[in-house]
Amino acid sequence: MTGRPTAGDFLADETRALLTRVDRLRPFVLQETMLPAAALLPRTLVAIEALLLRERAKLHGLGQSYLRWLGGPGRSAPTAEQQRRFTVIRLRLNEHLAQLDLFADAVTQRSESETGLWLSGLDVAARDALRLNDGAGGLEEVPVICYLDRGPGAAIRRARTRLPGGVANPVAVIRIPRERMVGHGIASSLVHEVGHQGAALLELVPSLRAELSGRARSTEDAWHCWAAWISEIIADFWSVAKLGIGSTLGLIGVVSLPRPFVFRFTLDDPHPFPWIRVMVSAAIGDRLYPDPQWTRLTGLWREMYPLSSAPSRVTEVIGRLEPTIPELADILATHAPPRLGGLTLQDALAHQSRNPDALRTLFSTSVRQPAHAARVRPALRFAMLGQARWDRRLAAGQESRATDRMLTGWAAQSTLQMAMATTRIHSAITERH
Repeated sequence: MTGRPTAGDFLADETRALLTRVDRLRPFVLQETMLPAAALLPRTLVAIEALLLRERAKLHGLGQSYLRWLGGPGRSAPTAEQQRRFTVIRLRLNEHLAQLDLFADAVTQRSESETGLWLSGLDVAARDALRLNDGAGGLEEVPVICYLDRGPGAAIRRARTRLPGGVANPVAVIRIPRERMVGHGIASSLVHEVGHQGAALLELVPSLRAELSGRARSTEDAWHCWAAWISEIIADFWSVAKLGIGSTLGLIGVVSLPRPFVFRFTLDDPHPFPWIRVMVSAAIGDRLYPDPQWTRLTGLWREMYPLSSAPSRVTEVIGRLEPTIPELADILATHAPPRLGGLTLQDALAHQSRNPDALRTLFSTSVRQPAHAARVRPALRFAMLGQARWDRRLAAGQESRATDRMLTGWAAQSTLQMAMATTRIHSAITERH
């Protein structure tokens, strides 16, 4: 082609270039290598790939429709209108690339041998932590994938929330800070984020916020604060119910910051400020699993961050909040959301196996009989390690090595179970034919 291009020619070339870039986006299954034990479960991978393929097909359709319009009725349209329509397609491409990037880290890191195995093991632990107690019914099964990233805190992109472009996220994506690998802190961060997904599935935040707000007499009232922070508090409740004192120890590891941050009171952040958040976590633990250890732990926290070092305004706020903490823990434990059919959160999430004495007995048994520990469910094993760490029966190095073995074992076990299930299905199909 020679001569000066028209605006339509230029935009048509840009559109074809855009579609060429879309064509070069390959499914993860064609470009990522990883150990079999580090691979995503088929259901999870299929959900991700299906979403991305649908979005690429939509992009192709938009691009081809635009080229047909540009070669027909749009040929005589104002240049500004031609450009406006092209811009919409380019924005959709950027939204699709944002969707791709959301999953890319979680998939790409599986090709790192050690990291990939840890992540696969964390996927298994997350699915276990999302389960309710026997008799409480089942939650909707949600695929979960984990990945590592920098930063001090974990985060979750919940399943069913909106991705860039407005499509529903088919899986829960949990980001774990690299500095949490590997020790009891990883379980606390992981199960807290799982708690956000569980709370959404049970629709806990709206009902709890309404109950707490109904107790507030003013915006200065403690119950107004608890209502503002309830989305994070209920995730902490989930974590303590599943992990016992290991959850609070992990939380302390995250929020042990310079004092101005620990005593920074604001209702703009959905998280309670760190000093009071630790106190709430310990109160939940004492409500679910009573033991003198919770008083010792809060005493240690007070020594680390004495109230005498807090600003006077924050001290006043703590004076209003602290007396209501036991009642808050009781409200959470006895809350009976409609999705649980009359059961309380304590019924559905807490379990006698997390009582400190039960965890101590389990640890002693596991030391004597390592094969017994291998049969213990992931969340309970993490709870056992957290209790042993607090009791000083387990050194940090020992805990790290134990966690490494656990994650690797769960990854391998999950892969073998998947392979055996596939073999059984194949055999059944072969027999029928």
